[in-house]
Amino acid sequence: MRSRTPDRLCAEAVELARNAAAEAAHPQRVGPHLEVVPEGDRVVTHVFAGADPAYRGWRWSVTVARAAHARYVTVDEVAPTPGPEALVAPDWVPWNERLRQGDLGPGDLLPSESDDPRLEPAFIGGDMPSPHSPVEAEAETAEPVARPSRGTIRALADELGLGRPRVLSRYGLQEAADRWEDEFGPDTPMAQAAPANCLSCGFLVPLAGSLRQAFGVCANEISPADGRVVSLSYGCGAHSEAAEMPRTQQPAPPVIDHVSSDPL
Repeated sequence: MRSRTPDRLCAEAVELARNAAAEAAHPQRVGPHLEVVPEGDRVVTHVFAGADPAYRGWRWSVTVARAAHARYVTVDEVAPTPGPEALVAPDWVPWNERLRQGDLGPGDLLPSESDDPRLEPAFIGGDMPSPHSPVEAEAETAEPVARPSRGTIRALADELGLGRPRVLSRYGLQEAADRWEDEFGPDTPMAQAAPANCLSCGFLVPLAGSLRQAFGVCANEISPADGRVVSLSYGCGAHSEAAEMPRTQQPAPPVIDHVSSDPL
């Protein structure tokens, strides 16, 4: 616990702290003394302004202390610390949270966590419809689903090791749908200027399961969404039923004057 009142001998050891900071900052200079910060009983930190132009706003913090009943102050630590206006690096983010679309290259592996909320064991739900069944056919429930009872098809498939170990959960489906709609949805500038939406386009390849109700895959090589999952409300100028392209206008025939003579 920090003491509110700094130790007198430690607080007076400004020159000792300055010499320690100057040795660490060499060949750069050390700026003026800024403040004394009590850290605990007989422990004080002296703060000096930094003079290095490459580290504007940074300071030199020197922590000094003395033993009980001792009159000699010693240096504990010298370190550069950022001030209120210092340029510092952003907060550290785990590598698996920094990855973005397109970062994965050939040979790279990105294993999914065992508790990834986007996935769930394939046997969850017993005889309930799979996550890819129509949304209206499944009732939402907040209660945890137990393992399938013995004798059911899902229990037999689990015992034999058939099928995929995990499938998309409802959370994973919703997350993917939100992401696809942000990129190729009805609110994009392309869709706002399109003559019609993808629902009536002949180049749309519908998806299976519940996603079929809202998404499909574009199969038009001219479209900016070719090979991408698009919302049925998305649209572009390459719609199969778009208006015909205007025909090239034929130029008017040249006008020849047969009445008057041309001056020579």
